[in-house]
Amino acid sequence: MHDDRALVSAQIGRTPRDPWRVAVRCPFGCPSAIASPPLLDDGVRFPTWLWLTCPYLSREVALMESRGDTSAWAARASGDPDLAARLEALDAEVRRRRAREGGGEDVCADVGVAGQRDPLGVKCLHAHVAYSLAGLDDPVGCAILEDVGRACSDRRCERLR
Repeated sequence: MHDDRALVSAQIGRTPRDPWRVAVRCPFGCPSAIASPPLLDDGVRFPTWLWLTCPYLSREVALMESRGDTSAWAARASGDPDLAARLEALDAEVRRRRAREGGGEDVCADVGVAGQRDPLGVKCLHAHVAYSLAGLDDPVGCAILEDVGRACSDRRCERLR
């Protein structure tokens, strides 16, 4: 078995804070997203249940964020009732799953997706992509994955091992 801790550390450029587990793997078997409970071992609240680790997807999403796609999605959500309803349902599901990850308790229950209070205030496309990779009905993440794909084509994480 591969050393997931070393690979995830190489993917994100630092050691992930404990505890965490691999939540999703890419088609090549490398971690794509990790899950953490709402309370870390050091006592810090951590509302970001899923963390995108795939270097390819992280880079693509960072480019989207830098060109203003987070604001565009938030604006779209404010004017599209169907999108708004899906984002609200996503927020509720993320809160449920985060509580489950925390053993039934969620010390971050006052916030939803990526630590946001407003389910329609899209701020972190990385989280949305991670949720989609994990099979949640995330309209933002699904649209991004349709645009860029679910994984790189060059097996770049193999070079990180």
